[in-house]
Amino acid sequence: MLMRWKFVGILWSLAAVMAPAWAQGTLFKVPTRDGVTNSLFWESAPNAKATVLLFPGGAGGFGKVEDGSPTGGNFLVRSAPHFIARGYNVAIFGRPSDMELGWNERTGKAHMIDVAKVLDFLKRLSDLPVWVVGTSRGTVSATAMAVHVKDPAIAGLVLTSSVVRRSTPGAVPTQDLQAIHIPVLVYHHARDGCKHCQASDTPAILRGLTRAPVKKLMVVDGGSHPVGDECAGQHWHGFIGMEQEAIAQITAWIQAPAP
Repeated sequence: MLMRWKFVGILWSLAAVMAPAWAQGTLFKVPTRDGVTNSLFWESAPNAKATVLLFPGGAGGFGKVEDGSPTGGNFLVRSAPHFIARGYNVAIFGRPSDMELGWNERTGKAHMIDVAKVLDFLKRLSDLPVWVVGTSRGTVSATAMAVHVKDPAIAGLVLTSSVVRRSTPGAVPTQDLQAIHIPVLVYHHARDGCKHCQASDTPAILRGLTRAPVKKLMVVDGGSHPVGDECAGQHWHGFIGMEQEAIAQITAWIQAPAP
C-alpha cells in the first residue's frame, strides 16, 4: 500500500515538472501495461458531485494541453468547461503509448486493461462516483468498459452520438448490453448525419439494456452552423452550437436518472 501511494505521489510530481505553468488541468501518463502508458487529462471542480470519465471519438486523444486546457475539437473535449461549471470533475481518456484507438482496438483486451488501470488511478485522485461518458467512436469504448469492467466506483453510463450501425466493428447494439447493470443515458442529435450513428437506430440500444435499472433515450435538436465532415465534432454529430445546453441536460439526468 505504501509503495502504491508513493507511486501516485511520483506521478503527481512528474506532472508538476512537466507543466509548472498549468493553472487548471493536469496531464498524467498513467502506467497501464508493461512498458505502456495512457495519457489522461484531469481537472477537478470545486465541491464536485461526481467525476465524468470522457471518451472522445475518432482515434482518441484530446489534443495538446495549453494553458491548462485541452485543445481538441471533439464534442466532449471542448465541453469539459461546462462539466466543470456544473460541479463535475473531468477526466479525459487519451491515447495509449503503443497504439491508436481504431474500431477493433476499442473492444480489445489491451484497451480494457488500460481503462481499468485508468479507473484505478482516478479512484486515487477522488473517491466520488464515476460516470463513464463516450461520444461517437468513444461510445464503443465506454460501452465495452461498462460491460467488462465491474467496479462499484462506476455509477452510470452516458452515450452521445452512439455508433449504432451493426456492420461497424464494436457498434453499441452488438455488444453484450445485458451485462450492463448501471443507469444508462443515450443522448443523440436528431440530425446526426454520420452513417455510423443514425438517430433512427438508437432504440436498439435500449432494447438490449435488459438489466439496466434505469435507461433513457433523448433525441434532441438544436445548435447552429455545422461545418465539415458529418462524422466529426463540428457538425450536428458533435452538437455544434448547443454544447452548454447538451451538458446541462446530460448532467441534470446524471443527478436524477429517470426513464
